[in-house]
This record gives sequence, C-alpha cells and structure tokens, in this order.
Amino acid sequence: MPIINVLSSIGIYVLAALAEIARCFAFWAWMRFDRSAFRLIPGVISLVLFAYLLTKVEVEFAGRAYAAYGGIYIAASIACPWAVEGQVPIQGDIIGPIFCLTGMAIILIAPMLQK
Repeated sequence: MPIINVLSSIGIYVLAALAEIARCFAFWAWMRFDRSAFRLIPGVISLVLFAYLLTKVEVEFAGRAYAAYGGIYIAASIACPWAVEGQVPIQGDIIGPIFCLTGMAIILIAPMLQK
C-alpha cells in the first residue's frame, strides 16, 4: 500500500468515524431526550454511510481495515465532544488515543514494509 493510499485510508476512516458517531448520537438523543422516532432516520443514514466508507479502504483483509479504523474512532470519540460540547479531555483521554493511533499506523504501514 503506497503512502498515498495510507493517507487516503486515514481520510476515509475519519469520515467513517464521524458517520458512526452521528449514528450513535441519533440513537442516544432519541432514547435520552425522549425524541420522536424520526430522530433515528439520520442515524440509519449514518450507519449506511459508515459501512459504505469502510469498504473503500485499500487493505487486503476486512479485519485489518476494522482494526485500523478502531484507532481513528477512539480519537474521534474524544475529539467530537471536545469540539461540539466543550468537554475538555483529561490527560488519559489524550494518551489513550495516541497509543491507539500508533497501533493504527502500524497496522496500515506494516504491509508495505513486508514487501
């Protein structure tokens, strides 16, 4: 996988993470705020978008795609509440995603080093 594909994959993972967070928030808002079931429609659309985006990542195996995605999702799960709600992360909230993103980079780059 050339480096340009790695960068493209990271961009796709970021979009997929945002779609998954939107999906989860739609369901959470419906349940927690006792909103209309119509609130679930954007969540279903986000779920479809999330699944579609993960099929666009250039990796040999689905398991590798999902494992690498996990690092991005964890980082996005900390960044979104910070950006949207002003919930400032604590030290562990920063250190944990750094480890996860390091693992994600290893998963994406290791196949290039094997060849």
